[in-house]
Amino acid sequence: MDRVSAFDEPLKKLLGGATAKVMAEHLDLHTVGDLLHHYPRRYEERGRLTAMTDLPLDEHVTVVAQVADARVMAFNNGRGKRLEVTLTDGHGRLQLVFFGHGVHKPHKELLPGRRAMFAGKVSVFNRKMQLAHPTYQLLDAESTDEAGATEAVDAFAGRLLPIYPACKQLDSWRIAKAVDAVLPSAQEAVDPLPPALREGRGFTALPEALLKIHRPQTKADIAAAKDRLKWDEAFVLQVALARRRYADTQLPAVARRPVPGGLLDAFDAELPFTLTDGQLKVSKEIFDDLATEHPMHRLLQGEVGSGKTLVALRAMLAVVDAGGQAAMLAPTEVLAQQHHRSITEMMGELAEGGMLGGSDRGTKVVLLTGSMGMPARRRALLDLVTGEAGIVIGTHALIEDKVQFHELGLVVVDEQHRFGVEQRDALRSKGKQPPHLLVMTATPIPRTVAMTVFGDLETSVLDQLPAGRSPIASHVVPAKDKPHFLSRAWERVREEVENGHQAYVVCPRIGDDEDEAAGKKKGKKDAEQEGDKRPPLAVLDTAEQLAKGPLTGLRVEVLHGRMHPDDKDDVMRRFAAGQVDVLVATTVIEVGVNVPNATAMVIMDADRFGVSQLHQLRGRVGRGSAPGLCLLVSEAHEASPARARLSAVAATLDGFELSRIDLEERREGDVLGQAQSGVRSSLRVLSVIDDEEVIAAAREEAVKVVAADPDLEHLPELRLALDALLDKDREEYLDKG
Repeated sequence: MDRVSAFDEPLKKLLGGATAKVMAEHLDLHTVGDLLHHYPRRYEERGRLTAMTDLPLDEHVTVVAQVADARVMAFNNGRGKRLEVTLTDGHGRLQLVFFGHGVHKPHKELLPGRRAMFAGKVSVFNRKMQLAHPTYQLLDAESTDEAGATEAVDAFAGRLLPIYPACKQLDSWRIAKAVDAVLPSAQEAVDPLPPALREGRGFTALPEALLKIHRPQTKADIAAAKDRLKWDEAFVLQVALARRRYADTQLPAVARRPVPGGLLDAFDAELPFTLTDGQLKVSKEIFDDLATEHPMHRLLQGEVGSGKTLVALRAMLAVVDAGGQAAMLAPTEVLAQQHHRSITEMMGELAEGGMLGGSDRGTKVVLLTGSMGMPARRRALLDLVTGEAGIVIGTHALIEDKVQFHELGLVVVDEQHRFGVEQRDALRSKGKQPPHLLVMTATPIPRTVAMTVFGDLETSVLDQLPAGRSPIASHVVPAKDKPHFLSRAWERVREEVENGHQAYVVCPRIGDDEDEAAGKKKGKKDAEQEGDKRPPLAVLDTAEQLAKGPLTGLRVEVLHGRMHPDDKDDVMRRFAAGQVDVLVATTVIEVGVNVPNATAMVIMDADRFGVSQLHQLRGRVGRGSAPGLCLLVSEAHEASPARARLSAVAATLDGFELSRIDLEERREGDVLGQAQSGVRSSLRVLSVIDDEEVIAAAREEAVKVVAADPDLEHLPELRLALDALLDKDREEYLDKG
């Protein structure tokens, strides 16, 4: 059998149909290679008793312990039997319970003094921790006398017992047995690391690393195996990304340099403030990229209000100066309209090129969205195809086939995570040559994630806030435990309005018939799985209750994604003009809405939002000279993870710190974009939270390897590993990225 096919062998052949079916359906493991890369989650030290003092409630656990006591109890007037077993590990006690026909076998086997491994879900009954109907495996079944028992325990002592990510249908030790069956194939592992790199860094050989991670003799074995396997994951991924970047450098693009005395200089001369050092530094990085003859691919990340739009606008003006057109792609119509408004305001007469009263150095700035009337749309399309409009701002309507550019030179994508890669790709294909690309995000991204998720983009960070931004105070409002806190929250909103300011109230749901229908369609089972005790609060209901109750007399209006675009725009205009006191909205306001007079925000059911999303929403207040206030309303229990998350948001305004918390909570998922590529995680031991040094070093090595051998002709093993990582879906994801 050749080296590749050993890993591609279906599990069915080695393990039998039933086990292979469970592995495929519940663990997504199909081949020998899949199972060999299904690494232990942790290791129990056999022979040492596992501490029971901190068992996690509602989680599946495996414990190694001794039976202290076992008794059969009758219930239901003697018609039912239950076996209660008490376990001890010398530190704590744990109750086991078996019912009905399940009593006989454990009653015979789980005798006092017996040691075994037990697996089950931890629950509480009568204020005692218990496992109901756990599966178990005796560790000392062969030994009958005390000396034999000691001998059996000694045989296990010091050995490390792998505990695998398991499922209800397949316990950890059954997976361990299956791994034993395929472990000989580890010798056939194809090593992706170039020999010079492997030797230079003193790594264990891959077959040995696989043996050590599954069947370690010592803790040092585990560490050596993890070091090696982390490197494989980081390196192969970084090679894939480095090859994308290399391929991009081979594409032709028109170099775009600002023209002295042109549009950019005229714009800078009119600016009523000086750019921050951060804005100047990032602008230089962008202008250097634009001046090259291959397409820029840059990610611009910065906190809400750090001035990303201004930096992007200066880049667009430089491209217009150099004879190109720039397109800005926004995720929603509200945001596209807002960008159009703020950019034309910033540019003043420079945005009226060719119009009466416009500057002779100016250009036209047009808006293109799906809901525009036909005459306005035709005019915008004509301005684009003739080149009259240097800048166009729009939604995905820009991507339609009908839209033609005279000479597209730069694409700016706002809030990357809201766009499919296909959309970004379609817009890029509208240039005669590939246009330069600038992706903006207000979601702070830890450096390691930027190197992986956005690894095909160079990164610029704006971490300075312009002068004049006010602090935002954030507080958690425990609505269930302390209802009077919620009443006080509405009083605070009134106080802000009385002082001449405005407020937002954010809800997770719109709340109309369509919502209801969607809820019914979802079905009872899904709702139970989500653990929703009640549906999330809705904009329409909340607005009505507030207008009739605690905010009577104030001008309360609603804003949500299902409104007609004209109505949305009308509400936003009136809110911006101060004609609305309180805007009750969905997260449609999360990105880009800028009303400096809005000082307070109340987020209802705040625990239903992610950490980064809460941070984004909060960034809508405190944008003027008055301080901001953000109240996170939640019914979550004080000791719950949801409340801990809200307290973390309330405790810091540092978006990068919060993005780490958000990442730790979600874990990595698939760094190649699970949502966008629909494939399972390629990361098994590498953590984009903890392994920054590994990722940075792997990126450096990957760049060297790809520069020397772009097609990996001399590294067939690496090419093979790359093919395995980049199955069709991921390859497409990277290609479009």
